[in-house]
Amino acid sequence: MSHHRLAPNVHEQTNALAAALSALRTELELPGSYPAEALRDAEAAVAVHELPGADLTDVEFLTIDPASSTDLDQALFIQRAGTGYRVLYAIADVPSFVRPGGGLDTETRRRGQTFYAPDGRIPLHPEVISEGAGSLLAGQLCGAYIWEFGLDDDAQVATVTVRRATIRSRAKLSYKGVQAELDAGTAGPVLQLLKEVGLKRVELERRRGGASLNMPEQEIVQLPDGGYRIAAAPQLPVEDWNAQISLMTGMAAANLMLAAKVGILRTMPAPDERSLRHFRLQTEALGKPWDGKISYGEYLRSLDPTEPRQLAILHSAGMLFRGASYTAFDGTVPEDAVQSAIGAAYAHTTAPLRRLIDRFVLVICESLSNGRPVPDWAREALPSLPEIMAGSDQLASRMERMALDTVEAALLVNHVGQEFEAIVISGSKPQKDNGNGNGAKNRAAKNGSGPSGIIQIAEPAVTARCGGDLESGTKVRVRLISSDIAAREVHFELLA
Repeated sequence: MSHHRLAPNVHEQTNALAAALSALRTELELPGSYPAEALRDAEAAVAVHELPGADLTDVEFLTIDPASSTDLDQALFIQRAGTGYRVLYAIADVPSFVRPGGGLDTETRRRGQTFYAPDGRIPLHPEVISEGAGSLLAGQLCGAYIWEFGLDDDAQVATVTVRRATIRSRAKLSYKGVQAELDAGTAGPVLQLLKEVGLKRVELERRRGGASLNMPEQEIVQLPDGGYRIAAAPQLPVEDWNAQISLMTGMAAANLMLAAKVGILRTMPAPDERSLRHFRLQTEALGKPWDGKISYGEYLRSLDPTEPRQLAILHSAGMLFRGASYTAFDGTVPEDAVQSAIGAAYAHTTAPLRRLIDRFVLVICESLSNGRPVPDWAREALPSLPEIMAGSDQLASRMERMALDTVEAALLVNHVGQEFEAIVISGSKPQKDNGNGNGAKNRAAKNGSGPSGIIQIAEPAVTARCGGDLESGTKVRVRLISSDIAAREVHFELLA
């Protein structure tokens, strides 16, 4: 992991960074403080909240999240059942706190999701719900939607039900801590079974042609003294295994709704032939050719993000994961219901504290699983949800990219003129056939700045544009020529 922060004595740059990050909220018109009516709705809901009658407090649920998380959507329990497994996946009972048509409902539809800005989270729900009564905090009595799965010995789903119940999570665990326990052989039975089931679900994903783009992620972390650092690290194996439980739940939700011909899916078309051809040419040029004999998902899982050329391939693979959207339906089944990267029909249902659409999917699936009509308020909302979520997703993506650009500029502002070793993750040199073209080169040409590509330096962990004739996957030496916090721009030049 790479950590870097502003020098503590550079107050001018620190202030400039704070001002630029604060300006993002105004520039992007991000949601501000919760309206009084919505807050009253939330506080009243918590005050009169009743827990579900079904009691599962004897089940030893646990949560696994980033260490600092307090808005806990999911809790997990796994045990052996004959030659297979019994999986209980508890999802926060957010619907019980939101009165349809009330002020809180209106405000959550306006927001769409929680926005994770570097200078503070902008929650979908007020903290009295998202970090209090609605969060599956350890030791707290909580309502939850319980997805119960019966899995066979290959971890294939044999049975699934959804119901509401009261639970009490036993432990709040972190990904790093769980991974350390599993690596040391000291993990408890539930964690050991998570690894066992997770690995089997990964194999099922491979068989159905699913794909995961597990690139190292850059995260902006605020320090206690008000500064920032960028943490970059590859995904831990336990994050993948835990994600497989969520994916399994999303696929089960999609199947329930498709069978009843009512609901909303997360869909994504398969990559077109042009994108596949271009990606194949990129893999050949970068020395690890994909011949198409195995699925692109299986190929991506074989890549090592610590190897420069293979990291460049992972960045190039982003062209295969385009066109994701939400598809609502009522009375008929969508013609193309598949989320191609997953290799199956899929719905968002496991993060209702942080994503609006999951609240509706939970209510729909619980009703269908128990043979009850879908509530009118949930059914009536379906046509409006795709547009709400699309707008919210676009806003979140813009905010994340602009915030990262701002912090990167701040981390480098005192290093203008310095030389760095870098990896080219998107080159300016054309391959045999550009397919849909090289984005970095096209942007540079449009700006009249000549050939350029995208590079990544390790310390600080920064991705930026660099002028020059660059070849994807190569190691180069570059010089920082400018860094502008307010403009959120960093420019490097290639050294001969």
